[in-house]
Amino acid sequence: MEVTLDSPIQFVPRVGPRMASLLAKVGVKTVYDLMTYVPFRYKDYSLVSPIARLQPGETVTVVGELEYIRTFITKNGKRLVMARLRDESGAIDITWFNQLYLTKILSAGDTLSVSGNVGWFGQKKVLSSPEYEVLHSAGENKDSLHTGRLVPVYPETNGLSSKWLRGRIAFVLEQYLSLIQDPIPEYIRVSHHLPDIQHAIQTIHFPDTLEHAALARERLAFDELFMLMLQSQQQKRWWKQSLKAHALRISKNQLNEFVSRLPFTLTPDQLTAVSDIISDLASPTPMNRLLEGDVGAGKTVVAAAGMFAAFLNQQNSALLAPTQILAEQHANTLRLILEDTFHIHIHLILGGSKKTPPPPKTSIPAIYVGTHALLSKASELPDFGFIVIDEQQRFGVAQRGALRNQTKERVVPHQLSMTATPIPRTIAQTAFGNIDISVLHTLPKGRVPIKTWVVPTSKRNAAYEWIKKELSNTHSQAFVICPLINESETLTTVKAATSEFVTLKKIFSPLTVDLLHGRMKADEKTEALTRMHDQKTDILVSTPVVEVGIDIPEATIMVIEAAERFGLSQLHQLRGRVGRREKPSYCLLFTENETPEIINRLKALETVHNGPELAELDLKLRGPGELFGTRQHGVAGFAIATLSDTELVARVKQTVNDLTNQDPSLSQFPYLRERLQGSKIDTIQS
Repeated sequence: MEVTLDSPIQFVPRVGPRMASLLAKVGVKTVYDLMTYVPFRYKDYSLVSPIARLQPGETVTVVGELEYIRTFITKNGKRLVMARLRDESGAIDITWFNQLYLTKILSAGDTLSVSGNVGWFGQKKVLSSPEYEVLHSAGENKDSLHTGRLVPVYPETNGLSSKWLRGRIAFVLEQYLSLIQDPIPEYIRVSHHLPDIQHAIQTIHFPDTLEHAALARERLAFDELFMLMLQSQQQKRWWKQSLKAHALRISKNQLNEFVSRLPFTLTPDQLTAVSDIISDLASPTPMNRLLEGDVGAGKTVVAAAGMFAAFLNQQNSALLAPTQILAEQHANTLRLILEDTFHIHIHLILGGSKKTPPPPKTSIPAIYVGTHALLSKASELPDFGFIVIDEQQRFGVAQRGALRNQTKERVVPHQLSMTATPIPRTIAQTAFGNIDISVLHTLPKGRVPIKTWVVPTSKRNAAYEWIKKELSNTHSQAFVICPLINESETLTTVKAATSEFVTLKKIFSPLTVDLLHGRMKADEKTEALTRMHDQKTDILVSTPVVEVGIDIPEATIMVIEAAERFGLSQLHQLRGRVGRREKPSYCLLFTENETPEIINRLKALETVHNGPELAELDLKLRGPGELFGTRQHGVAGFAIATLSDTELVARVKQTVNDLTNQDPSLSQFPYLRERLQGSKIDTIQS
């Protein structure tokens, strides 16, 4: 068969189904994927030296003839391969550990190029476990892959080595690189001094210098950012031009009545967000807005204003929540705000042990709150004019679309997404180009900042005594968060929830200690949270499954084990589980890694209590991958680009704006438009 850029990778010679399955684990499925699977660093084997000049500690390449190669057994009974390489200046011994197969593929008389570190083996200078290549002649090293140059090192998985990847990548570059068209218009490449795409891909794998590698990386990073931002703008353009919604208009007096009858006073941020939403709803263009705010910032109340507007316009609303506990909390809040005051019916639809039947369809508009069960019952529910999706990254694109697709073709509900994940301004401007954003910076009146301390190992026992005394005296509750469920043989210093649960039951006796983690059954999780909510549990030992959507009013202490393993944003969300009322609340960050960099990063939480500010700091310190973990948090993953490169982000953003202002439909750039339509970029706004 003819191999193209889109061909499955298994059809490339010397790949096959087995290696294709390993490549799939690192996201490589097609020929194009393999070409653009970029190295994360390089080994510098470019220094080629005569053997006589080798010095311990050097990283070098030597070329010579193999005098012998054989298996050697050490005094400890370990087997290693030993060889001797000779050039015109002298000879050096080579050792390879755990590579006995080398005696079958290397023979005395072979001309080898060998690259590695010079060290000692007893009293002799040796090359230990070096890279090697068999050459036909001593002068052949010019086009080598593994020695005598800057050698690329790739992200690997078990059974997939950088050496194997180098060979297959070199092959596909030679055979298929010419098939790649450049998606970036030439005038943009020229104005930004960018190399063409074929040159950049070739160079990122096999550069002559690190400077050349950096230029290639910049070009490919530019592409990633460019395609993401352009896709976002095109999605927004399509959304506005192709979809319609019911205009949900509300008078100023009606809005004032809603605000005045709330049982609390809205913050300035909440008032601004409500104004934004009401303005969006009044348009026949469907709203697509993200409401960001810390845990407890009052997002549900803001969403309720939109539901109130929908009700006045004879439209139903839906609120989709990721967990049963969170759905119940939202329903209770909305009953307080809307049902008790304005007699708007709130229907709660749950699955599992609390499964509830869908309410009968009526002509009176209502609000439907639920978990995934709301999606499964979508066909039995009325059409919606307004939907709210809380922590929408926890739902798939198809799931989120299920609520929209109940309406007539091209007429969709207004959509408000809510998240407690702090989003740095840089990411908001880049990955959310097709969505409007409202941010709640301030906490409602009565919420006090949580006192946060970084606790060294030497003060652990004293901290336990203080926690026990504090819980007993104030009749409050505590969380203890552990990164792992079970103990790990490799991460021996990292606390695990199951073992800590046993330990802390003894330490905190007679206080009651309970356990919660992600491998428990849904009913078991709900029961553990219910016991905590009903104050039958004093201390809940948990993994980070409590990060979102748990409201325990009497919880005042948050303990986080191995805090250095979390990003600042996630730590901030976890500490938001406490301090839900006016009681003084505390967050204790335990760490056994007391390097200055770790301690300084964690201490930022002692003084900074603003989520987006912490997220921006985390972006600079750790990068977006650490901020958002895996793709479950919905922000597009980058193989090369980093959003902490604010100068490049700004350049690309301006370029995209200029291009779309000049040619909104990309009619002058058909290949770019084709690439965009086939793009695999997955953004949170989908």
